[in-house]
Amino acid sequence: MKKKKFFLYGAAAFIIIFIVAAGVFFTRNKTGQERSDEPSINNPDIRVLIMTDDFVDITHPVMEISAAAGMEIVCGEEKREVKAGETVSFKPDDEGFGKERGTAIRIQAKEGGEITLNSIQRAYGTPSYAGIIELRSTPEGIVVINELPLEKYLCKVVPSEMPFYYEPEALKAQAVCARNFAYQQTKTMAYPEYEAHVNDSTRFQVYGNCQEDEVTNKAVKETENQVIRYEGKLIETFYYSTSCGHTAGLEAWGTEENEAGQYLKSVEVKGKDGDYEAELPWYRWEIEIPADTLSNLISTNTETDIGTLKDIKITKTGEGGIALQIQAKGDKGTVTVDTENKIRKALGGSGLPVVKHNGETEPASALLPSAFFKIKKEGETFVISGGGFGHGIGMSQNGANEMAKKGKNYKDILTLFFQDVTIGAGEDEK
Repeated sequence: MKKKKFFLYGAAAFIIIFIVAAGVFFTRNKTGQERSDEPSINNPDIRVLIMTDDFVDITHPVMEISAAAGMEIVCGEEKREVKAGETVSFKPDDEGFGKERGTAIRIQAKEGGEITLNSIQRAYGTPSYAGIIELRSTPEGIVVINELPLEKYLCKVVPSEMPFYYEPEALKAQAVCARNFAYQQTKTMAYPEYEAHVNDSTRFQVYGNCQEDEVTNKAVKETENQVIRYEGKLIETFYYSTSCGHTAGLEAWGTEENEAGQYLKSVEVKGKDGDYEAELPWYRWEIEIPADTLSNLISTNTETDIGTLKDIKITKTGEGGIALQIQAKGDKGTVTVDTENKIRKALGGSGLPVVKHNGETEPASALLPSAFFKIKKEGETFVISGGGFGHGIGMSQNGANEMAKKGKNYKDILTLFFQDVTIGAGEDEK
C-alpha cells in the first residue's frame, strides 16, 4: 500500500510467495505473451490495471497516449509506428480493437522510454509508465493494463507509498515490504477477465501516484530481490502510517492466533530514549463529539438504530491497548462492534475535528484514526483520546523513518516490526 501533504497509507499490504519449481508450465494469453503459471522470485512481470482520476473507476471513456521517443502499436498481426511526441486517441468502438470484443491493443515506447497516458491525472500530473500499455475494449469503456517487470513496478510504488524525502533506510524497508506484497499478488489475478494481478489504488499498493525519484529507485535497487520470510515462507507485510508506541497482533482483525502468523506479534515501537514516534503529530490525538452527533454516526455506520447514545464502553482490548470490542447503549437499543476496522468505522465520520499531538486540527474521516483509544463521557459530550494512525498491524512507516534517524538500518527496522524473520534474496525454502 503516497503523499504530498501527510502520508497516510493504509492502505496496506500483505504477502507470501511460493516456490518456483523446476517443471514450470507456460501458458499463452490472448495477447500472445508466454507467462509462467508460478511467479519467479527473480523479477517476474506484473500486470497493473490503471484506474481513472482519483482511482474511481476501472474503465476509461477515451484514452489519449503518446511517447517522447515514439511508440509501436500492435493489435493481432497489425503493427503501427507512431512518431515521437505524436498523440493517438482510442475509443471503445474503434476498429483498431478488432472485430472480436476483448482483443487487446499493445503499445510499447521506443528506445526504452515510457508511455504517457494523457487522459488521466495523478497527484504529480500526467503519468507515464514503463513497459507495455495494453488496451482492452469493453461495453463500459477502455480497460488499461500496464505490464512491466516487478522491480520496475516498485520504482513507482515506493514513492507513492512513502515520501521520497524519508530516510534511505526507511525507504529500503518500504521497498522490501512492497516487494513481498507484489510477489503475493503475482500468484493470482484480481481481474482474471483482463489478466491483471492488481490495480494501482490503495486496494493493493498505490502505483504511479508520485513520480519516480533517484532516492527511491536507489532503495529498490539496493534491496533488489530481497524479501522477508518466517520459517522459510514469505510473510504478509502489512504496513500503516503511525504507531502509538505499540503495534497490534492479528487479533485486531479477528484472526485466531496460529503458528503461521507468529511474526505479527504486538511489539513496542521504542528505543533506549522511549517511543520512536513520541514527537510526531499522530502519536496522540483527541476528538470531542456531541452525544447526539455520535448517536447518529453509530446508528448510521452500524445500521442499528440505538436512538440517543447514553453510554459507550470498550468491552475487550488486545495487546498494547487496542480496542477489540465496543458496546454502545442508546435509549432505543444496544449495538456491539468487533474488530479494529469495524470499530473505527462505527465511530468515524466527516466534519468532526481531530486535535493532534502538536495542537494541529484536522477534520475526521470515515474511519477513526486508529483503534488505540479510550472514551469517556463529559456531560453531553464524548471524548475519544487515542494514538497512532492506521490499523496498527505490521510496520509503522513513520516509526521506520524515526528508527532510521536513530541509525537503524532497514533490517533492524523490519525485524522489529516482524518478529523472528529472515531477510534475503532467493527462492522460497521448502
